[in-house]
Amino acid sequence: MSLDDLTLPTATPGRATPPVRRAAASSPTSTTLPDNADLVLPSPDLAVVREVRSAVAERLAERLQSQRIDTPEARRELARSLVATELSERGRDRVRHGEQPWPFEVEMATAQAVMAALFGLGRLQPLIDDPSVENIEVDGHDRVWVSYADGRIEPHPPVAESDAELVEILQLLAARTGSAERTFSSAHPALHLRLEDGSRLAAVAWTTPRVHVVIRRHRVRDVDLDDMVELGTLDSVLAAFLRSTIRAGKNVVVTGLQNAGKTTLIRALANEFAPMERFATIEKEYELHLQDLPGRHPRVVAMEGREGSAEVDSYGHRAGEVTLTELVNTALRLNLRRIIVGEVRGPEVLPMLEAMSTGDGSLCTLHSRSAQHAVDRIVTLCLSAGVQMTDTFAYRLLAGAVDFFVHIELLDQSATGGQRHRFVSQVVEVNGLGERNRPATTLVFGPGPDGRAVPLHRPECLADLVRAGFDETLLDHRQGTWVYGPGGDRR
Repeated sequence: MSLDDLTLPTATPGRATPPVRRAAASSPTSTTLPDNADLVLPSPDLAVVREVRSAVAERLAERLQSQRIDTPEARRELARSLVATELSERGRDRVRHGEQPWPFEVEMATAQAVMAALFGLGRLQPLIDDPSVENIEVDGHDRVWVSYADGRIEPHPPVAESDAELVEILQLLAARTGSAERTFSSAHPALHLRLEDGSRLAAVAWTTPRVHVVIRRHRVRDVDLDDMVELGTLDSVLAAFLRSTIRAGKNVVVTGLQNAGKTTLIRALANEFAPMERFATIEKEYELHLQDLPGRHPRVVAMEGREGSAEVDSYGHRAGEVTLTELVNTALRLNLRRIIVGEVRGPEVLPMLEAMSTGDGSLCTLHSRSAQHAVDRIVTLCLSAGVQMTDTFAYRLLAGAVDFFVHIELLDQSATGGQRHRFVSQVVEVNGLGERNRPATTLVFGPGPDGRAVPLHRPECLADLVRAGFDETLLDHRQGTWVYGPGGDRR
């Protein structure tokens, strides 16, 4: 009996699904099992699994690059066909060499293991499935470090047999995206991918002695400002204040270092939008996933950039490339109230500032050490955008576009036995141009004794926020209303 008599399992990451054997067509000697009957399968030969997976992965990558196969179901169906073909060819080779064909159960176990390897993440999959895992760092197949939400960093067993096998896994992941631009090779030594669960993968090889992979997981998706209070990122005063900035249509830039929690806060702010508001999210790789919450956001327009192929035109643009700058310009024509740029880090800063200056309550994130430092970061990005611009004009553009900077601090006390704490430490209002043609600012919330933001000054736009429902007496809580967790530590 061949694989044609079998319904191969649809591989689900982190879960083994037994294959189902179909009834053979009128064969008096065949064993007929009803649909969905589970087979007890032996452990497959891992060496054979690796060989078959490697052969199928190469063929699958070629087919996905040459054909437009957009849906995961179609890609899995193609893989099933290729697995069946490869195992059939190997079975015939065994017979030609005088060997016994594989028993049915062995063939099925091998097919199942190959499909799991093709459409899971192999030995990385259990880490992806672990809700307590925050980041995964791979510095070669046998040097793996796992960061947990409580601040622990622990070593993990090897995730592949060799660096070469790890590269194979990454190449297959790139091919599975169905996009011809997502390749991983000596010609394209860097890879950036969004995994099926929304995690963000970055990998580099060929330009480094070993393969390096970082997977950043998004543990919290459907979150609002009240949830952020429970998580300890905000107190109730900050939550009420930020809610009013959204309702008043203020433009907000969320700043912080890597892993500080900027994306999660943007999700929470966006979940304060009115349900029927039409807005766009613009990202290099989907991370916000607001389009996956139709109950909250039925009218979101989610846009993702494309890297382009290896072909470069005379202007230095890759064939098929779609930049964030182009997406922001497109979004400005789509009758949107707001635009969210997942992360501003290049020339898209200019159309983003234009959107903020003409729109109503747009959001973005920016890597920065502090809210004040973010001002200079934006100006630097403007001056690096490839257009003629002076720093004076860049400051003027910023002052007319941004209303608030909200800075998130990451306090990591794991080295001394503590935990990681993420909290807002600053909220800075931009008040137009001030002295020396630089933006004038007001530190509305600043760090208290433990670094968490407490009210310091009233914003100039307070009347707008009050009209949006803010209770200005909350700013009288000079120590804030931060919640303490177990053991007396602030959460």
